Amino acid sequence: MSNQLPTKLIIPIVVVIIVLLLGSSLWKAVPAGHVGVATLFGSVQSDTYAEGLHIPVNPFYKWYDYDVREKTHFEQAQVPSQDQLQTKIDVSVQYRLNGSMIDKILQETGSIEKMIEVHMVPSLRSLLREQGKSIRRAEDFFLEQTQERLQNDLLAGMQEYLEPKGINVSAVLIRDISLPPFITKAIEAKKEREQEVEKQKAELERFRTEQQQLIAAAEAERKAAEEEAQKRRVLADAQAYEIEKINTAIGNNPNYVKLQSLEALKSISKDPASKVYFIDSNAAQPLPLMHLSEGK
Repeated sequence: MSNQLPTKLIIPIVVVIIVLLLGSSLWKAVPAGHVGVATLFGSVQSDTYAEGLHIPVNPFYKWYDYDVREKTHFEQAQVPSQDQLQTKIDVSVQYRLNGSMIDKILQETGSIEKMIEVHMVPSLRSLLREQGKSIRRAEDFFLEQTQERLQNDLLAGMQEYLEPKGINVSAVLIRDISLPPFITKAIEAKKEREQEVEKQKAELERFRTEQQQLIAAAEAERKAAEEEAQKRRVLADAQAYEIEKINTAIGNNPNYVKLQSLEALKSISKDPASKVYFIDSNAAQPLPLMHLSEGK
């Protein structure tokens, strides 16, 4: 009995030892946002493993985890335009690895860093230079339509080239544009001149508006004066007409003439030094008939 007991314990002990030695190789936990792929004695396996725990797995696998979450790559390049000037452009590329092609990526390129170095950067720079050839002047890079067209063409070109390599590009954005210093100074000087011209235009418009207001005020005063003069002319004409009518009526009335003569004699008679004449109403001239003042 004592000889059989050690023999029964041998198998469990061996199993425990094997589990302890190979236990960590019998399962695979892929981190969140990653895809795992394995090699067996240097040969890339076609099966890929999504995030999570995978049991059992070949304990002889060598594992590679690839981050397949959205990423951004920043690139700065000197882009020549048709005028042979170099413009510095900062570009960002939003991308992610295609999880179903991780085995191909590992087999043909390697790590994510190698994917960026070997495929993305050269294609992006090449496309930027090609697109720059369609820009007539360096300052045209600042035009909104130029930037929009450049972004769209870069996106289409990079998607076409990188998708077969296992990189899905979702956006290409122009972050910054730096023209040659002398072009920048020339543009700033041009803007200053344009601002000065606009300022002068505004001043001229203000002066024109003020003059128009003065002209309108003078015109209003002239019309008011003309209306006042017209009123006075009408009133003067009415008064003249009235006087003319009165004079005409008086001239045609002999009794009025006699009345005025009597009023005049009455005034003369009140003066002690005056001579009194009796007027023959039928005579053309008054005749002196008596001098009353001498007898007194």
